[in-house]
Amino acid sequence: MRVLLTAGPTYEPLDPVRFLGNRSTGKMGYALAEAFAAQGTEVTLVSGPSHLPDPASSRIRTVRVETAEQMFAAAAEAAVEADVWVFAAAVADYRPAHVAAEKIKKTGETLTLELVKNVDIAATLGQSKRPEQFAVGFALETENELAHAQDKLRRKHFDLIVLNSLRDAGAGFGHDTNKVTVLDGAGQIVNFELQSKADVARGLVSLILARLTLPL
Repeated sequence: MRVLLTAGPTYEPLDPVRFLGNRSTGKMGYALAEAFAAQGTEVTLVSGPSHLPDPASSRIRTVRVETAEQMFAAAAEAAVEADVWVFAAAVADYRPAHVAAEKIKKTGETLTLELVKNVDIAATLGQSKRPEQFAVGFALETENELAHAQDKLRRKHFDLIVLNSLRDAGAGFGHDTNKVTVLDGAGQIVNFELQSKADVARGLVSLILARLTLPL
């Protein structure tokens, strides 16, 4: 079985020294890659900028990228052959319309940036998902969590979506622990209480594999 897994943030350059990004560390995605590999699957881990070392398993091929466009290109290449897609990366929704060739100097009291929308990696790949392929998305929400997650599940052609909430202490960016809720299209919900991200990853991988009939 082959798995495509995206992880970490994307950095969208503003000038040679600055970028737009987010607080994702990649810890959850990397833990998932290790958990899949432990079950005998071949993993392509497309990672945005992260201080984490490449996973040691020989079953994991790590592709390092920086921007959303680069992540989309790498994910699209791996998606064709993958049986399972897991989109755990926190991809920037927008990028600067213009990247300055030199460092932007401080010249006034305000600075206005024009942003343009990035490609929605999961939604775009979801349009070409084959019936036998299984897609899992992640959603980090701050309000109306279940409604927003269910909407993403439908729009992006996911089979499962993993909901994180910043309301939960010890969950979300930067922590070694996580607490998630998993939803499917039938409205079934599975809750994972606060535990290490490695344990959450193992539970999620078991849940995903239980939904599949493909041989390892």
